[in-house]
Amino acid sequence: MRPGENVKLSEWPTMVKPFCTSKKRYKEVLGEHIDELSSLQRLHYASNRYALLLIFQGMDAAGKDGAIQHVMSGVDPKGCEVCSFKQPSAEELQHDFLWRTNRRLPERGRIGIFNRSYYEEVLIVRVHPEILRGQGLSDELLDGKTLWQGRYRSIADLEEHLHRNGTRIIKFFLHLSKDEQRKRLLERIDNRRRTGNSVSLTSESGNWWDHYMKAYEACLSATSTASAPWYVVPADYKKNARLIVSQIILDTLKQLRLSYPEADKARRKELKSIRKQL
Repeated sequence: MRPGENVKLSEWPTMVKPFCTSKKRYKEVLGEHIDELSSLQRLHYASNRYALLLIFQGMDAAGKDGAIQHVMSGVDPKGCEVCSFKQPSAEELQHDFLWRTNRRLPERGRIGIFNRSYYEEVLIVRVHPEILRGQGLSDELLDGKTLWQGRYRSIADLEEHLHRNGTRIIKFFLHLSKDEQRKRLLERIDNRRRTGNSVSLTSESGNWWDHYMKAYEACLSATSTASAPWYVVPADYKKNARLIVSQIILDTLKQLRLSYPEADKARRKELKSIRKQL
């Protein structure tokens, strides 16, 4: 989406025409993407010039876990880390809202994946203000007239800082319809019944849907920038969503024009010596 665009999610599709007409063809295309991504990730790791941060946001059951699992299945674990951010700990609540995620930012040459992120602090916290009241902030900081715009600005400033210093950020909002979410949540319940595991509804389902859509619209509108754009991915059809995500990651890595580092004169001399010994 374009920087500064005023987002109305009801006008964005949650379903588009399938890219592949058969399951076999889907597996072939995704496999090609995975192989190419694996190759580019090795190059990214070796060049050690940039860091890549992937942020996945979306309603519960939008397919974040599945997209990460399938798309990144060929990536070398030593060059990639997935971080899932749940309820903040007591220690994390003693710091600013960006502190806990800043500690997990990827190093140069590596890929960091945030399954949910600091954006939860302007989404779930905005929809459920009782969470905000439990964060120990002063009354001055809890001013609703300035709080959310201040947090949007902090996020945008952080992402601009990271971009200037070599971190490339790709932000995916997996755009799921309410009907599809209900279907997937019912499938979860049926699966739990068969396995005997427990399941419960989350705060992102049922009557809270419209509140979350408004929070997402405000967030996406305020934080999509030229250096860290949001990609609104139709997520009702999981296979399509995974192909879109993988293609965007590939395009971003290709734009970096990465290359393997060349050995200097001393290193070449050392390698020739080693070669003779072998």
